[in-house]
Amino acid sequence: MSMLLPKPPNPDDKPKSDDVPKSTGIFFPNADLDEIAKHFIGNNTRFRENIIIPKMYGAVQIKTNEEKLVEAAFESCAFKSLMSCVLGYGLGAAIGLFSSSVNPNIADPMAGEKQQTAREIFRDMRQATHSYGKNFAVIGAVFAAVECVIESKRGVSDWKNGTYAGAVTGGLIGLRAGVKAGIVGAAGFAAFSTVIDYYMRHR
Repeated sequence: MSMLLPKPPNPDDKPKSDDVPKSTGIFFPNADLDEIAKHFIGNNTRFRENIIIPKMYGAVQIKTNEEKLVEAAFESCAFKSLMSCVLGYGLGAAIGLFSSSVNPNIADPMAGEKQQTAREIFRDMRQATHSYGKNFAVIGAVFAAVECVIESKRGVSDWKNGTYAGAVTGGLIGLRAGVKAGIVGAAGFAAFSTVIDYYMRHR
């Protein structure tokens, strides 16, 4: 029966330093066991630290660096200002074309006025379209740039950003006619921006 029991270790038989296996693994000294543990547990390599991916609507894909750069470019203040300038010019050109078409400068033949030619009519329409488009482009670019800067500084996206941006934009536009006109323009544009922003957020 005593032959089946393992022999107790002899304290005098101390292993030599060369006989002690060196621990080179992460979890186990044995290389095979360490590879199995790393396969099931994982290793110390982390591709992206401190990342939280909520899984609410199916699988979530991590964006690549190129996609992040494109998204950051689209969300930049310069791009927003440029798009607002282009859209503002288009809207202003449409309004100018409509206003010049519904209110043409028709000469009175009984008063002896000269009748406008088709070229002169189209020239007036082009001038009115360009004038409206330029004004709306400036307003859109200034408003978008100021709102983006205010939102970036505040770190909050709410109705106050539009109100502040409207006040600054209206004040800058009204200052061309004087301080009083600047104050009135700031108040009017701020109120208009607040109403539009409230409607867009609560519709």
